Amino acid sequence: MTEDADEACQDHPMPGKRVQLGYLVLAYTATAFGIAGVFLPLLPTTPFLLVAIWAASRGSQRVHDWIYSQPQFARLINDWHEQGAVPSNAKWLATAMMIVSWLFLLWSGYHWGFLLGMSLFFLGIGTFLWTRPNPRS
Repeated sequence: MTEDADEACQDHPMPGKRVQLGYLVLAYTATAFGIAGVFLPLLPTTPFLLVAIWAASRGSQRVHDWIYSQPQFARLINDWHEQGAVPSNAKWLATAMMIVSWLFLLWSGYHWGFLLGMSLFFLGIGTFLWTRPNPRS
């Protein structure tokens, strides 16, 4: 784990037990989806790991440190934490999944207002992703 990540965790004191448990459940769930994303080509890994790190930093320092220590995740997380960078393959995959999701909603017959709202939501996420730099080597 990097020194910057250690300092970032210390900025967030641990909350009460119930809230801490909620963060911990979210961290474990997001980690599980992140691990599944390593093996399943249509499931993105990076966003789930970022959620897991965020939740773990508020729920359990031990879980937070464990996620950071995993060699298959460390590069993605450190690129985000140190550079605010998202790999281009993650950008492309996220964009494709948002398009597929929107088309599924359209095919399912959702109301045009909902489709418009989801379009704006997906455009916001896509704009955010595509304005992030690619990781430096």
